[in-house]
Amino acid sequence: MTIRLITFDLDDTLWDVGPVLHSAELRLREWLASHAPGLSDVSIEALGAIRRRLLDADPQLRHRISELRRRILCHALEQAGYPQGEARELAEQAFQVFLEARHAIQLFPEVHPTLELLANHYTLGVITNGNADVRRLGLADYFHFALCAEELGIGKPDPRPFQEALRLAGVAAEQAVHIGDHPSDDISGAQQAGMRAIWFNPGRAPWQQYDSQPDAIIANLAELPAALRDWRDISS
Repeated sequence: MTIRLITFDLDDTLWDVGPVLHSAELRLREWLASHAPGLSDVSIEALGAIRRRLLDADPQLRHRISELRRRILCHALEQAGYPQGEARELAEQAFQVFLEARHAIQLFPEVHPTLELLANHYTLGVITNGNADVRRLGLADYFHFALCAEELGIGKPDPRPFQEALRLAGVAAEQAVHIGDHPSDDISGAQQAGMRAIWFNPGRAPWQQYDSQPDAIIANLAELPAALRDWRDISS
């Protein structure tokens, strides 16, 4: 069947997320050192313990990474001796500092021209487990919708985010394809929902999920329109 819907992962598909998160963590630590110096004695191990306790108490936080980070910060601040109200206020301010830096991304150079080309022929959407917001990145005009695990309460590879994308676009699974870098979250998740899945693999790593195969592999997003044309030509 003809492809009508294309959904995209964000982190490590439209940009390299590693340097962004590293920079955001540094910015967060700088801010905390200035505005919450009492937190300086809280170790990385202590923060990890707080994270584990929160996830044990509420496993759904695994899909709500923004809320999880807020709560970790708040608990750490309270543990450092800040009163509850002040801890909550500082945690929110600190999170917003992190979130702003987290959006200081550098798109792969082929992203804008590829999305512009595809948006003229397909319905485009976003399915992400992260907390990047396409509206803050100047990408919202390309996409008809953006689904994030934070809002859905469930993340990839569960098929439900993909099924919700199909519902919003009003298309059958056979008419949709998802592009992402993660073999399980993106490729297996989309295929479980009946969609095709294209593995974004710029490092040309070997495929190691031997119980399945992506429907196509690209090393550069500029290759995506040709891959879609190949499918159209085969089915015509």
